Amino acid sequence: MDCIERIAGCLLGGAVGDALGAPVEFMSLSEIRAKFGNEGIEHYALAYGRIGAITDDTQMTLFTLEGMLKAYIQGDTTSLTESVRIAYLRWLGTQGIRSKSESLSSIYGGWLWSQKLLHSRRAPGNSCLSSLQMHLSCLESNHSEIPSDPINNSKGCGGVMRMAPVGFFDLDCFKTGCELAMLTHGHPSGYLASGFLAQLIHELIQGISLSSAIESTRELLLQWPSHQEVLQAVDQALDYAKSDVPTPETLEKLGEGWVAEEALALSLFCALKAKNFAHGVRLAVNHSGDSDSTGAITGNILGTLWGQQSIPDEYLQDLELRSVIEQMVRHVVDLDYDDCRDRYSGL
Repeated sequence: MDCIERIAGCLLGGAVGDALGAPVEFMSLSEIRAKFGNEGIEHYALAYGRIGAITDDTQMTLFTLEGMLKAYIQGDTTSLTESVRIAYLRWLGTQGIRSKSESLSSIYGGWLWSQKLLHSRRAPGNSCLSSLQMHLSCLESNHSEIPSDPINNSKGCGGVMRMAPVGFFDLDCFKTGCELAMLTHGHPSGYLASGFLAQLIHELIQGISLSSAIESTRELLLQWPSHQEVLQAVDQALDYAKSDVPTPETLEKLGEGWVAEEALALSLFCALKAKNFAHGVRLAVNHSGDSDSTGAITGNILGTLWGQQSIPDEYLQDLELRSVIEQMVRHVVDLDYDDCRDRYSGL
């Protein structure tokens, strides 16, 4: 399997898991079963006025990729974090929060910004909204430097759920994932879980097995200060995966996924226990917690592991923004082509 198939699987798989979990994100397990039956939700249901709707998880994942593509096309990966920060401010603009300063008007533009379906609020996380508004205020005050101190003490899953595209590029993915998550989440568990996912995706794209990729990424985690909470969550997921039956009740012993280390642990468990793509993402969304985020992260992992062909057609047919996602896959592959450069170099 080539890397193109894995990259496509990662982006589309994450969006599928996101869309499957969107209708049940704020429901308890008992409420899910009462509405969809004892097996829980297995097919898309109505969310945000349509079937197959994605949420802020996929929106921010696409803007992460946009910022990285810009940095690579301009040949300046030293400014990658700044490039992604500006991309996140474009996402913030799609949520109705944009600068009125004429000096910052150039932020709002480009191919992804022109996709009207992205200009919709899909339950964005408070930490992402508030921290990005702080970044916007700093730029408006001519303080362009990225804050060196933690921007907050949040360890919500809003960092890890958007970080898979970092793994597409040949760089220090763990470190880069941490740095990009720090833009919005200042607690070590918030950014270390994000670095973990970025590195894991990178290794899976190289064709490394899931268990081996988890183990080598775990070794990198040990090198970072304040890693104990994420390490405990990862190890618990690995222990449960060795013997526990993959049920919602087992998932809920790992947490609900609202915070980063729990979202990572739940997704690792689901990926390790998955019989196939559909089984894995269905397991990931049927619990009393952040179903769209655990669905998205599990979809990222399994889509990378098994490729786009592993995703059932029934999930791809009605997936919102499918064509946009597929176009962005081509942008990753065609970095050296003029059409791709034209789309990103002017941002």
